[in-house]
Amino acid sequence: MLRLTQIDTDPALIERAQAGERQALAEIYRRYAPAARNVVHRLINRRGVADDLHQDTFVEVLQRLGELRDHRAIGAWIRSIAVSKCLMHLRSPWHRSAVWLDQVAGGWDVPQELARSDEYSDGAAGRKLDRAMRRLPATARAVVWLHDVEEMTHEEIGRLFGHTASFSKSQLLRAHRRLRRLLENDSEKLSCTQISQSF
Repeated sequence: MLRLTQIDTDPALIERAQAGERQALAEIYRRYAPAARNVVHRLINRRGVADDLHQDTFVEVLQRLGELRDHRAIGAWIRSIAVSKCLMHLRSPWHRSAVWLDQVAGGWDVPQELARSDEYSDGAAGRKLDRAMRRLPATARAVVWLHDVEEMTHEEIGRLFGHTASFSKSQLLRAHRRLRRLLENDSEKLSCTQISQSF
């Protein structure tokens, strides 16, 4: 699946959507919604909450599309809205008090279209990596995804969390160590490079 920042869109389509043309708005949604959904579901463990956040993301995208000035940056702009909504949720008291529900329920309820093995360059390693990622704390999982898959810089990630680049670096280092341990226990050893390539 393409990342949001890899999707190319004709600037004329974006202009028509900004003018309120329904077909153009629908096309923007069709092109970007699956990749945005993937980001949200990777950052948020609970499927129902992730579905709500994905919907909220696109409500905001379609409402604020007129504010977008650089049409080439639409994917990054949509990603920033999706990630901001996820991080607001992760910082909420509701999320912190509901974390135990995930543990009681057995972890992340992975939507079928995200769990397909053909999405990964190595299906078996991808499934093992999914299991390990689900066991990371929410902040660590978000940092790994944003850095290793979305290719955001430590400075960008630090800003998203209201911290410095050092925060992102230390979270990533600890998360990679924990992923290695989890993967070793799952009888699959992957390097940090393979982690990003598996997605």
